[in-house]
Amino acid sequence: MKKTIMAISTALFLGGVASAQKIAFEEYDLDNGMHVILHQDNSAPVVITSVMYHVGSKDENPNKTGFAHFFEHLLFEGTESIKRGEWFNIVTANGGVNNANTSDDRTYYYEVFPSNNLELALWMESERLMHPVINQIGVDTQKQVIKEEKNSRYDNQPYGKIIQAVKENLFINHPYRWTTIGSTEHLNSAKLEDFKAFNEKFYVPNNAVLVIAGDFEPKQTKDWVQKYFGPIKKGAPIKRETFVEKPITETIKATHIDPNIQIPMLVAAYRTPSMKTRDARVLDFISVYLSDGKSSKLYKKIVDDQKKALQIGAVSFNQEDYGMYIIYGLPMTNFTNEDLLKEIDEEIVKIQTNLISERDYQKLLNQFENQYINENSSVEGIAENLAKYYLLHGDVNLINSDIDIYRSVTREEIQAVAKKYLNPNQRLLLDYIPNPEKNEN
Repeated sequence: MKKTIMAISTALFLGGVASAQKIAFEEYDLDNGMHVILHQDNSAPVVITSVMYHVGSKDENPNKTGFAHFFEHLLFEGTESIKRGEWFNIVTANGGVNNANTSDDRTYYYEVFPSNNLELALWMESERLMHPVINQIGVDTQKQVIKEEKNSRYDNQPYGKIIQAVKENLFINHPYRWTTIGSTEHLNSAKLEDFKAFNEKFYVPNNAVLVIAGDFEPKQTKDWVQKYFGPIKKGAPIKRETFVEKPITETIKATHIDPNIQIPMLVAAYRTPSMKTRDARVLDFISVYLSDGKSSKLYKKIVDDQKKALQIGAVSFNQEDYGMYIIYGLPMTNFTNEDLLKEIDEEIVKIQTNLISERDYQKLLNQFENQYINENSSVEGIAENLAKYYLLHGDVNLINSDIDIYRSVTREEIQAVAKKYLNPNQRLLLDYIPNPEKNEN
């Protein structure tokens, strides 16, 4: 089976390289509102079947967080036709692999099969949507799984709560203020009826996009899509609230104590605009320029040259409503968070004051060209991008044209956007520190 999976992985990569520069696709709607996108690539005998639902942690009740991530797990429990615990057995027995992931904005499920098992994949995903079994034993099982995941990845992991601490200070009104994994207390108190109601509201065909990518025959595939997904009843229209955050005009200062660490961490976080905006793309340029890799300005200056930090870096979260740009650093002995912040601010001011060099600008363009090619170099990557551009951006063809937007960004725009968003009075400064009492002992 390992050989089969490795063969699939190799075919996935090789199958997408030739068409990475121009992605052909066809899209249409079923009568029940489900959007379907087909991308045919017959260069390798592999097919991806994926469904992305427009539901993430931002769609949750503030008193019942973690539901979207919970369903990422729960909907593998079984269906009326797939017995509990059999989902993964069916996939592996037929030479496939599958997985799912959740963000603040969406939930994504996919299967990778040899192309002769496309009908099986479509049937399984339609079963997940039409006939999920949501019962107490499945809920109780997944509650325990989530608790263990939360303990190992967040609660007991050094620096595991950085994102949580940033979110709860950077957002006041928006549901981005809690983490995707949510609250253990909320999951513990949730009733079976709560989970059934969440499923009925969000896991409906008119809140999803089905993407089929790889080696398939279009007419037969469309017939199967209609056969398995067409009969699924359309859900009630989903009414989504709009949450608006007031601009940050004064530095937010906060402290988070992490008992699992010994070295304090500086965290500077900026709230950024929606991923749909041009400014968000310009900020991507700034993020890469400042902090992507060991050749970036911050790493080379603070870690390599000055040796003031053990580590320096950044994470850019591009999201549907707002984004986050988080710069972090671990000071070396004899240096402080304030020392790192001073150096970081100096580099930001340079961008705001002067145009970056033509050489650095060309380097950025090359990096984004390479990133675009890499993201679309596999059929699996293409499938997820097709779903994302439709569901979150409202324009599938951005899979081809988004790179042109990046190419059109100018050095003047980089300077202007840095001035607009990256000022000291527009950010959160988070002191992420060890437990003082523990260190005293």
